[in-house]
Amino acid sequence: MRVPAPGLPARVRIHEVGPRDGLQNEPGTVPTEVKAEFIRRLAGAGLDTVEATSFVHPKWVPQLADAERLYPLVGDLDVRLPVLVPNERGLDRALSLGAREVAVFASATESFARANLNRTVDEALAMFEPVVARAKAEGLAVRGYLSMCFGDPWEGPVPLAQVVRVTRRLADLGCDELSLGDTIGVATPGHVAALLTALDEAGLPASRLAVHFHDTYGQALANTLAALQHGVTTVDASAGGLGGCPYAKSATGNLATEDLVWMLHGLGIETGVDLGRLTATSVWMAQELGRPSPSRTVRALSHKE
Repeated sequence: MRVPAPGLPARVRIHEVGPRDGLQNEPGTVPTEVKAEFIRRLAGAGLDTVEATSFVHPKWVPQLADAERLYPLVGDLDVRLPVLVPNERGLDRALSLGAREVAVFASATESFARANLNRTVDEALAMFEPVVARAKAEGLAVRGYLSMCFGDPWEGPVPLAQVVRVTRRLADLGCDELSLGDTIGVATPGHVAALLTALDEAGLPASRLAVHFHDTYGQALANTLAALQHGVTTVDASAGGLGGCPYAKSATGNLATEDLVWMLHGLGIETGVDLGRLTATSVWMAQELGRPSPSRTVRALSHKE
């Protein structure tokens, strides 16, 4: 039953991260053909943005070492297929395959920047500067991911001003969209509202922002609703709730795309997603991975069937 609520957007774009952020934390390597089928099924369910893979060094994320083999298998799809690039070498690899959208990934905290990139926050931003400049010169869209926007497993709560500073730097580099990551899932709705207000006051309106919540403490949907109330219209999610973060062991699964779609459709917000086809896709992938999906909506709908 669709019951709209005041003050919410009419449509939300879901940035599907399951094939990349979801599978990069799997203990085993998923076959390339299965990944390609996963992406195709997600596109067939109506998701118009599906993050395909990451061009990082295979030593760091071996689960995504097949990026060169995977991308050509899905490059013909009529959807947005962004890929992560950590440096200019990664950008070269992405460009050689015809990628049209890339993303860089920064950290709001020094501890995570060291753990993830072996650099300080400012050193990482300096590394991204030529990457973003070249990508923009090639006509690519560029997304900037910012991890640890709400809490850090080593440093604890992250000051708003610290997040605003790094987000502003990413924007100044030329990133078209900025995704705010609650990497360890500690955010609550008031914290989300406060950060979005601070970013808006710093000249970073909700129209340039996306949110990326993990459901560690069961707050991802509540936090998403708070973001929607502040004008955010792009939400990251992972089909079936797959994912975590290989460099932050306390990070559990991403917000499940099916749970997000259930809430959005109930609020009368359009997504373009066929929930039945999406659920079937996550049930299929759960079978491929050999375990049930953690998504409550997937479990509820598949149980009914």
